[in-house]
This record gives sequence, structure tokens and C-alpha cells, in this order.
Amino acid sequence: MFKRWLMALVARVGLIVLTLCCCVLLLYLLACKPVSHGSQQSLPWAGSATSKERYMALLQEREDSHRHYINSLTKQIAQLKEALQERTQQLQESLDKAKIKGILPQGLESLHKTPTQSDLKEFFRSQLNQAEVNSGVKLPSEYALIPFDTFTLQSVYQLETGLTRHPAERPVRKDRRDELIGTVETALHVLNGPNGPIKQNAYHDAFFSIAGMTRTERDRGSIYELTFKGDSPQDFTQLVLFRPFGPVMKVKSEIVNTQNIIINIIVPLSKRVDTFKQFIKNFREVCIQQDGRVHLTVVYFGRDQIDEVKAVLDQTTRETRFRSFTLIQLNEEFSRGRGLDVGARAWRRSQNILLFFCDVDIHFTADFLTSCRLNAEPGKRVYYPVLFSQYNPSIIYRNQTLLPSLQQQLVIRKESGFWRDFGFGMTCQYRSDFINIGGFDRSIKGWGLEDVHLYRKYLHSKLMVIRFPTRSLFHLWHEKSCADELPPDKYKMCMQTKAMSEASHSQLGELFSKQDIQVHAQKQMKRGTS
Repeated sequence: MFKRWLMALVARVGLIVLTLCCCVLLLYLLACKPVSHGSQQSLPWAGSATSKERYMALLQEREDSHRHYINSLTKQIAQLKEALQERTQQLQESLDKAKIKGILPQGLESLHKTPTQSDLKEFFRSQLNQAEVNSGVKLPSEYALIPFDTFTLQSVYQLETGLTRHPAERPVRKDRRDELIGTVETALHVLNGPNGPIKQNAYHDAFFSIAGMTRTERDRGSIYELTFKGDSPQDFTQLVLFRPFGPVMKVKSEIVNTQNIIINIIVPLSKRVDTFKQFIKNFREVCIQQDGRVHLTVVYFGRDQIDEVKAVLDQTTRETRFRSFTLIQLNEEFSRGRGLDVGARAWRRSQNILLFFCDVDIHFTADFLTSCRLNAEPGKRVYYPVLFSQYNPSIIYRNQTLLPSLQQQLVIRKESGFWRDFGFGMTCQYRSDFINIGGFDRSIKGWGLEDVHLYRKYLHSKLMVIRFPTRSLFHLWHEKSCADELPPDKYKMCMQTKAMSEASHSQLGELFSKQDIQVHAQKQMKRGTS
């Protein structure tokens, strides 16, 4: 019994002593703990006799860790440099092989080294070697051949006649004239130089009586071959010059956001309600259902059928809830330039709106609206697209029982239409540019010439004119009548446009020779039956 009591007493005393020791130790640690500053963490062993040595040991440990990390990074950088050198060597070998085979992409050899004058000469030499100058190249067909233009000191004879349609002409563009004149002057300088051919008299441009030849390979350069008369009628000196193209160069790279660019489509109109209904159908499908960032301004001349036009617009509003229309009525003789000018100036909001001058017989897609926004820039660029003009469907599809649908007709083929490169009526430009340039010539009445005058204003200004054929803008064929009241120049233009819009040259020739073709077919049938 006594033994049990003694064991319990010893256990209790031991527990009390252990508790007291813990309390004393806790008080000692609290008393020796250094004061913390801000958010710094206190070191649990600070204040002890060996705190300085431990602190130095910790610093040494961290320094060793950082040194090890730096050594690891240095090793990785060395490995990357070695791999880069290996890849560079492989690229150089590939470039050398491609260069020997003549398939080196233009300008690629200058990507890994700083170009020097010798590098530039070497590049130009490679351009010359790859161009079709000293020897021919294999072509897949007759359509792949690039023909030469020939030229004299007075004229250029060309297959690609451009807008003028002249097979022979004096170059209109000054840079083209300067190019050819500069080529002849360079040739004379070479012939009359110290390394030129032996001769008694110096060459001058009078010797250049044989037409020179020139053509441009778009990825190589321009080739010039000039022939000069010699001392006798049988002697000639031929000189071949080459103007190499340089590598492709980046000019700018930017993101263009067209989300907030609204297009004000301005349509001058007089009667032609059925055609207007067809235009509104296209407008609803493209502008309302697909795009949604447009405003339509209709400038109507006269009072006849104005109620029908209003009814078409009201019906569109009821069925689509689209209300961004403006209808302006002018009680005067129809003038396309006057109507577009009034429509452009009628925009009263502060926003500088993008204008699209349009006709009622135009069909366009949502892609064209995007092209309109991307190629017009206020104070810098105006957009004059070349649209595709449809031939007379009754001639094109005369051998078919039913005419194809409009969407099936709007295909870009030489049998179905042509690029209307002589027309400048459809254009996208900002209102500020239109106002600053002076707008249309309001004195022009009726049809024609107002668009040409405005186009020339921009050509004479510092604004850039963007012009190219677009696959998303069509001129629908319609019966064209040339009024007797037109002056002779406008009447001639109207009749030329009417003739060009009917059918292609071969289709018109087939119609003209229809009777001869039928007679020939009948003769062939008789021969077959006999």
C-alpha cells in the first residue's frame, strides 16, 4: 500500500518538475529573442553565443547554391550556342546546295548574316543567273511564256495594252518613259566607255534605229536587249542589260480593326423601281443580315414612282427592323454627280463616314464591304475597284432553255463578262477626302464624265489611289439607251459602252456569222447522208 502511494507521489513530483522546466525554458527563449523589424522574420537561434558563425554558415550555403545555379545556366547557354552553331552550319549547307541547284528562295541567304556590298553583288549575280537571259528555261505550256515588249525612241509596242487599248503608244507614265530613256543612255555609256567595242565614231541615239526589247520577270528583274547600227548596213551591236530586283522587304505590319467603320452607301436614282427592288434584295442579304454596319442614302430625282420607292424602304424596315435609311428627293433633272454630291454632304453626324458611291444595277457581297473598309483611309488612300461587268444573259445563255439564277450567272469567265477598267463610278472614300478634294463637278448633267473628273482630282493630289479588279463587285447587265439629247462626246461614250456590254468579241462574231454557220452545217449534213 505504502509502495503504491510512494510511486504516485514520485510521478506527481516528476510531472511538476517537468512542467516547471518547460516554463523556465520558454521564458528564457522569450527573453533572448531579438526584436523584429517590419515584416522581417526573426532567427530562432539569434542572440546565442554561436549566432554569428551560424549566420555566416547560412550565407555561405546560399552563395554555394547560387554559384551552382549560375554554373548550371552557363552550361545550358554553352549547349544552346553549340546547338545554334550546328543548326547555322546546317542551314548554310542547305542554302549552298539550293543555290547550286538554282532553287534558292529570294533573299533567304541574308537572314543569318549582315549583308555587305559583296553580298549584294553576289545576290544580284544569282538573280541574273536564274533569269531567262543567257539561256532558256523549260516551260509547261505556251501560256507560261512572258512575251517581250518592243520599243523605239518614240513608241512602245505591247501586248498588254492596259486601259488605253493602244497596241503602240508613247508611254503615259513618266517613270516608264524615264526607265526606257535611262536604259538607252546606259547602253550608250557602256558602248562609248573605255571597255566598249572598238569603233571609229562614238555611238549616239541616232544609231538606235532597231527596236529594243524588254520584259519583266517578277521574281528576278527586267531584261533589256538593245540593237545599235554599226559602221556598215550588215554590222550591228547588241547589248543586253539586266535590272535585278532586290529581296522582299518588310514595310509595315499592323492590326486593322474595322468593327466600328460604318459605310454610307449612296445611290442616285430616277424611276427604275424594279431594278431598285432587286438592289434592295441584295442589300438585305448582305448589308442587313451579314454585315450590319451600313447606312443607305437614296437620292431620288423627280416625283414619278417616288411612292413605290418609299414603300420598298418601309417594307424593308417592317420586315428587318433596319432603320438606317435616308431618302432625299430632288425635283430636278437626273444627274449622277449631283445626286452623289448631295448624298455625301447630307451626312450631319460628327463621325467621318466612309462613303461607297454605288449604282442601282450593282451587285456586291460582304467581302466587298470588307475590302472597302481595308483599302480606304482618311487623308491617305481612296479605293477605286475595277468591277466585273456582266454580258447580256440572253446572248450568253441563248442555247439554254432556262436562264440560270443570278448567283449562277455571276461567275468571272471571259464568256460571261469583262473587267470594266474604263469605269470609275464605284468608289470607296472618306467624306473628309471627298469634301477637301472639291466633290463632283455639279455642272455635269445626265450620264457620264462626272466620275472621271473626280478620279483625276485624286490622281493630281497626294492621296494614294488603290485600284485593282475585285471578284466581289458586279455590274448587272441591263438594256442601255443613249439619249439623243446627249452631246456628241457623251453619246459616243454611251454607244461604245453599250457595244462592249452585249457580248464578247467571239460571241458577237458568232452572231454576225450565224447564217454562214447554219449553211455550213446543212452542207455537212447533206454530205453525211449522201
